[in-house]
Amino acid sequence: MKDALTIHRALLDRETPHQIVRLPVAITHADELPRALGLPARRCLVTRVYACNDVHRERRFLTGVVVAAGTLPPTEVVRHAVGARLIRPARPDLVNAVTEYAAGLVCPLLLPEAMPLLIDQSVVDANPLDEVVYTATGEPSTALAIRSLDLYTVSGAKPVALPSAQTGAASTSVYASAYPSASPPAPAPAKRPAPTSHPAPTTAEPRSRRPEPHRT
Repeated sequence: MKDALTIHRALLDRETPHQIVRLPVAITHADELPRALGLPARRCLVTRVYACNDVHRERRFLTGVVVAAGTLPPTEVVRHAVGARLIRPARPDLVNAVTEYAAGLVCPLLLPEAMPLLIDQSVVDANPLDEVVYTATGEPSTALAIRSLDLYTVSGAKPVALPSAQTGAASTSVYASAYPSASPPAPAPAKRPAPTSHPAPTTAEPRSRRPEPHRT
């Protein structure tokens, strides 16, 4: 299975600035990142995975959609964007097998080439290109910190307007809708210690400054 070290090595090879952040509490779904990191949801991105059937050849494939934590994309918009006849949330075991990430903790990087990847245009608009955003790494104890522009470039995600994206009242309800057969995430405490980087620790920064990825 892919994990933080896999992502770290791939980004090192590309000479892409980034940081692997150690979370103060373990998470079971990327929707928990805002609470774990103490950051707004717009800076914590979740990759939701859907199972699709092709319109013409009945081909089955997975597609990923990158949205802000706590939101669900409208499936009809996603279906039209990828040219599918049918679409539904992918089963956790299928997500695990195809992406090689733990379901609910999928990173938008290093996904199969045959897997279309979309990103909500409102996420692109909300985060300046030089701002650091956070994604899951496939692990419950770490997150990837990377500049928005670098994430868009490396992932190759296609921006799509999702005007009717639904905002969940809580991450648990969103998780249950996306992965009905999986257990809901455990609640995270409100307080958090300052995150440290992994595998290479970095010096802590003042609270008034935005976290920047460690250049490797």
